[in-house]
Amino acid sequence: MKLAIAQINCVLGDLTGNAEKILQSAGQAREQGAQLLLTPELSLCGYPPEDLLLRGGFYRACARALDDLAGKISGIAVVVGHPLERDGKRYNAASLLRDGAVAATYLKQALPNYAVFDEKRYFDHGNQSCVFEISGIRFALNICADIWEQEAARLARRAGAQVLLVLNASPYAVQKQEARYKVVRERIAETGMAVVYANMVGGQDELIFDGGSFAMDSHGDLSAQGKSFEDDLLMLELGDDLRPVGNRAASLSEEAAVYRALCLGVRDYIGKNRFPGVLLGLSGGIDSALTLAVAVDALGADKIHAVMMPSPYTAQISLDDSREMVGTLGVRYDEYSIETMFQSYLATLNTAFAGRAVDTTEENLQARIRGTLLMALSNKFGSLVLTTGNKSEMTVGYATLYGDMAGGFAVLKDVSKTLVYRLAHYRNTLGRVIPERIITRAPSAELRADQTDQDSLPPYDVLDAIMACYVEQNLSIPEIIARGYQEAEVRRVVHLIRISEYKRRQSAVGIRITERSYGKDWRYPITARYQDNI
Repeated sequence: MKLAIAQINCVLGDLTGNAEKILQSAGQAREQGAQLLLTPELSLCGYPPEDLLLRGGFYRACARALDDLAGKISGIAVVVGHPLERDGKRYNAASLLRDGAVAATYLKQALPNYAVFDEKRYFDHGNQSCVFEISGIRFALNICADIWEQEAARLARRAGAQVLLVLNASPYAVQKQEARYKVVRERIAETGMAVVYANMVGGQDELIFDGGSFAMDSHGDLSAQGKSFEDDLLMLELGDDLRPVGNRAASLSEEAAVYRALCLGVRDYIGKNRFPGVLLGLSGGIDSALTLAVAVDALGADKIHAVMMPSPYTAQISLDDSREMVGTLGVRYDEYSIETMFQSYLATLNTAFAGRAVDTTEENLQARIRGTLLMALSNKFGSLVLTTGNKSEMTVGYATLYGDMAGGFAVLKDVSKTLVYRLAHYRNTLGRVIPERIITRAPSAELRADQTDQDSLPPYDVLDAIMACYVEQNLSIPEIIARGYQEAEVRRVVHLIRISEYKRRQSAVGIRITERSYGKDWRYPITARYQDNI
């Protein structure tokens, strides 16, 4: 028999639109001979619905949409993910739609409550398998986190299942696909069942769903692979050996995957929230250059407005490189000098600041003037301001509240500075758009004469390594030092992390590409005196 995976980009809460995508996929799969279509987790409503799941009306609307969809499907069976309210309890469910009705329903058993997941806040556990037969083959359902534990798959096998179908809304992170392969192979080894793994695709606020749906046979061999970061209808054929065979899309390098994740995140955040376009401040530095490249690739040059706001400390090469890049990309570009405004601010504050040395106060004034101009343009024309700061800067607070942090969406929020450089090099392999001098010159905020980032921070390779240990791996200070990093540098970075929490809490939502971003999966108190010394 033939079956298919509908790897679709769902819009959260658009029940009509999502149902239509499922219906279209069902029609296409049926035309290609499929008898069964598998869709992602909560495909009817989108994932994650978060506190919409606390509203009874949301469940009632989903129930109506599911019944309506079931009545429109014919000639093929379709598995649809949806929330379900039953007997006073609420579940993350998947239903088999067949012959115009809901033929069977599975209730998710393993509810993740870590990283970005809060399913125990919303759902009750299921405890039963769901097995159904098509063309003499017995299929069972699991939902996402079920496959990461043993019991749900084992229950399915004991109930007589031969092939396990898994609906997923598994967020992207670097090297996440390899982790998925590993855990699916573990379940296959335990149960002997082939696995068909359907994953969602698209951007939802900070989360990116990368697709990459796949199938493995009963030996754990990859037998089909869907596309990454785009919609796909993956057709599979099951022979007498129950091996699900289909096309195998090419894998991506780490840089290519991250870059496409960023583009998808920008495209969906802007498109799904119906912003007409984006604004961003160019500085002549690599962060704003990479952000501009991502924005253009995601949205098209016609939806981008780049603004250069030189101060007395802006180098001529910064202006030259910015002009070259916007010329190459063909985006709208304006320059607004902030020198007169900066001097006016200083004059206004002259009496208050009398007798005090020039310090970061004056530097931050420049950043805040720029933020004010960008937000004024955003208010007037409706475009969303993209912030350009990276994860390394957010880690140590090397950013200005209401200045360069001002904006609505942080493209590089989870991208370390060293990865920024790798992504810039990667983008230029697709066609040179970032001037080489932007990549090779020493990074600088250009808020005072001859300033470089390393005046205030450790070298970025050192900073990023310590950040990865402390933030992403949860290692203690002694454990990081034991890895060979200088104690003074480790304590300095950790101290900066601790005192910068109040800034991060006020930062714009940004794209998540690691297993520990400064979003839903980072929940540290602002006020705390604990010292991590053991």
